[in-house]
Amino acid sequence: MRWQGQQLGEADAAALPGLERIDGLVRSVTTPEFAGMTFHEVMAKSALNHVPGSSAMPFDWTVNPYRGCSHACSYCFARGTHEYLDLDAGRDFDSQVVVKVNVADVLARELRRGSWRHEPVMLGTNTDPYQRAEGRYRLMPGVISALTESGTPFSILTKGTLLRRDLPLLQDAAASVRVSLAMSIAVFDDELQKTIEPGTPGATARLETVRVAADAGFRVTVFLMPILPHLTDSIPQLDDALARIRRAGASSVVFGALHLRPGVKPWFMQWLEREHPELVSSYLGLYPGASVSAPKLYRSWLAKRVRPLMRVHGLDGHAEEDHPRGAPKPGLASRAQPTFVTTSLGTATAARLF
Repeated sequence: MRWQGQQLGEADAAALPGLERIDGLVRSVTTPEFAGMTFHEVMAKSALNHVPGSSAMPFDWTVNPYRGCSHACSYCFARGTHEYLDLDAGRDFDSQVVVKVNVADVLARELRRGSWRHEPVMLGTNTDPYQRAEGRYRLMPGVISALTESGTPFSILTKGTLLRRDLPLLQDAAASVRVSLAMSIAVFDDELQKTIEPGTPGATARLETVRVAADAGFRVTVFLMPILPHLTDSIPQLDDALARIRRAGASSVVFGALHLRPGVKPWFMQWLEREHPELVSSYLGLYPGASVSAPKLYRSWLAKRVRPLMRVHGLDGHAEEDHPRGAPKPGLASRAQPTFVTTSLGTATAARLF
């Protein structure tokens, strides 16, 4: 998906390598607090991104304060977007983070336009708005305020426990606009989590954030995605995950299988070869050639495992593919009624499982 207004100008031969097309560059920053990372501070020309009608995403507008993400998830579907900046989808995506330092001001200006129809806006669809950089730059309070003051409903999807910092502001926002919160938790095994998404808070910390948000009055959705074939899709693993999600106070779950888009597949397969070489042939069978999605047979098999367990644990929800683009959108609701939106995070397994 290409994001409107994020290619900020013509090529600049004098720019830093890989940043020739970011003529809004203010400065590049490194700091011992974020070892191995570089933040490229830019002046964005736009903040609202219109999702193309051809996209499978079931929403129309997004805001992304950052590009690149220190969470470093090997499976992250957004890796390929870094290539639009002539940066690579692997190590650069994890360590070269573009920061739109003026995003809140630009967003407020765009929301004041007479043409703005106050459609729902989604945050967290490309890179995480509560990744570690947010602790330094504090862009989200301004974004939340701009959306609230304009009367625009919004949803936030994150893996970041920094969401807790903004809960008072989100409570105030929910008094006047619809606010939906979702926490993404793909891996509940601490050792696996540290290898496949090394920059994220652990599952326990994220579940505690779900608990705090629920106690603040929000019906929180957990995205159990991607479910990884042969790694996180067994019945005991799924049962444990759903039980912990329920105990944390979540009200619903969205689940789905791994997607491996072109910019993601090479990076993920490198991780698999390094950490689980015994599974490489199975994954190549599941995702042959340019295949992106898990086979339909696997997705059906997975749903037959997850749905009964969701009922056992008293959780509402659905598979990510149950709400394709073009399907009726949920109606406007109060703070206590979340809007379900899905992103293409995902997982898969092969016919040999059956």
